[in-house]
Amino acid sequence: MPDNAAVRYVWGPLRSALGKFSERNILLVLSVVTGLLCGLAAVVLKLSIKYISHWLMSGLKAASLDWMYLVLPGVGMLLSLLIVKYIIKDNIGHGVTRVLVAVSKNESRIPRHNTWSSLVTSALTIGFGGSVGAEAPIVYTGAAIGSTLGRYTGLSYRNITVLLGCGAAGAVAGIFNAPLAGVLFTLEVLLFNISMSSILPLLLSTVSATIVSYVCLGRNTLFAFTVEPFTVGSLPLYLALGVVCGLFSVYFIRTTLKMEDILGKVGNPYVRWAACAVGLGILVFLFRPLFGEGYDSLGRLLSSPGDFTTWKMVGFFALVLLLKVFAMTLTNAGGGVGGTFGPTLVTGGLAGFVVGTALNLIHPSTVPVSGFVLVGMAGMMSGVMQAPMTAIFLIAEISGGYGLLVPLILTSAVAFGTTRLFEKYSIYTKRIANTGELLTHDSDQAVLTLLKTSELVETDFSPIRIDATLGELVDVVASSKRNIFPVVDGKGRFQGYVSLEDIRKDMFRREIYDKAHVFNYMRSAPAYISPDESMESVMIKFGKTGAWNLPVVSEGRIYVGFVSKSKIFNAYRDELKEVSTE
Repeated sequence: MPDNAAVRYVWGPLRSALGKFSERNILLVLSVVTGLLCGLAAVVLKLSIKYISHWLMSGLKAASLDWMYLVLPGVGMLLSLLIVKYIIKDNIGHGVTRVLVAVSKNESRIPRHNTWSSLVTSALTIGFGGSVGAEAPIVYTGAAIGSTLGRYTGLSYRNITVLLGCGAAGAVAGIFNAPLAGVLFTLEVLLFNISMSSILPLLLSTVSATIVSYVCLGRNTLFAFTVEPFTVGSLPLYLALGVVCGLFSVYFIRTTLKMEDILGKVGNPYVRWAACAVGLGILVFLFRPLFGEGYDSLGRLLSSPGDFTTWKMVGFFALVLLLKVFAMTLTNAGGGVGGTFGPTLVTGGLAGFVVGTALNLIHPSTVPVSGFVLVGMAGMMSGVMQAPMTAIFLIAEISGGYGLLVPLILTSAVAFGTTRLFEKYSIYTKRIANTGELLTHDSDQAVLTLLKTSELVETDFSPIRIDATLGELVDVVASSKRNIFPVVDGKGRFQGYVSLEDIRKDMFRREIYDKAHVFNYMRSAPAYISPDESMESVMIKFGKTGAWNLPVVSEGRIYVGFVSKSKIFNAYRDELKEVSTE
């Protein structure tokens, strides 16, 4: 909720006015507002990157330009690093992954600064030549806009989540002029259990964002290209391209995550920046297509593929294809802010070019290389992001036609299937899945992920000291409403528990009240639960032990409370109702 007096002054009357309408109608209005704001944010980001890059290039003398490729990407990374460290003071990298975490762990709440922080830092990173994409930052920005509007207007968790999805969808639509791809991206990648009634807000948001982009930037598609009709005889070659894209997707995912782990071990951010800046500068200096997003290189391959039809060019772009992953990871690890969305498209296009050109060199006029470039982009998206529907329709929209729809479907499906043989999760979800915090399209699993163990702990049990007498225990029983009594030592550490059933036979034998002690009746707990443990892990422990109640202990085995199956079942029903209500 807003903590600023000026913000409260504006939003207070607005919330009162909105209270006269149904939440459903408020959501529809806000989805349009979100789309307009996201479209504007996408325009600002695209123009900022363009003008920063143009200003740098035009301000440098031609004689020194080549050497500046060694320096410029590192400067952009450093500027972003300083802004994040001293102004934002929050980690804003891996935008799409952070949106997923916000939905699963933070009730779809994204900090307000994300409505602008990713825009500024990614514009600097990419404008100075960082080898990353602008899509993930704009998705994070759009999701933050939707989340903030939803919270400030008092929407329910479910509708805040829908509005967050509207922001992400509008961001994709605005950056690519691709409204349908924006909707599919949200459905496939971000929202785990969205209902058909939520499609309308997503559509309103993407159309609004696309209109803003059209008005400000024109209706030009990213890759204006006249598609050559495919032939049935070329379909086996597109199938082979799908296999190549699937295998390279596995390389992309694993190499990225492994490099992030290695670079993440460098504790000093300035040492890490220096190492990454040097590495990236050398890569960009040697391989110019690694400078910036890389869409310019793809545009040349699409418009004039014949200019590059030599084995030397095939080898060169094959190296760029392999090294793009390293350039991207160095940019992000060194303090830059950008995403994997753009590099995924670029590497996919390069894969299509390498395969298509190689086939034509072996057997001239075998395939239209430009078609392979576009279809390769979809194949890589399907594998790395594991979002084949988004890939198919995004490439169709940004290329200005659906003439390659059949090859797009074939290659995307094969790439997706090939990747899933080796990687169950996408590059966005693999780390989250390893922590058990990933929302999925499985409703049961999704609801368990949303439940927080710390919110289900029952603390109305009456603890008893381990050395207390039976008489003291009976006094505690008389004033308690529970039939389980946690046993603790003098430092509050959990030792076990006593059940009412265990002492029933001795409760009325007053002659042993001072002779018998709590430790004579105490049982050991079959398992312990920590307050921050995932609900999936908790349910596994209940299943293995057959217990109805399990103790919750903090570090040092300090007693906190108990979690019961009945409490979990009630919370599960309430959460399922919340995420499923129309």
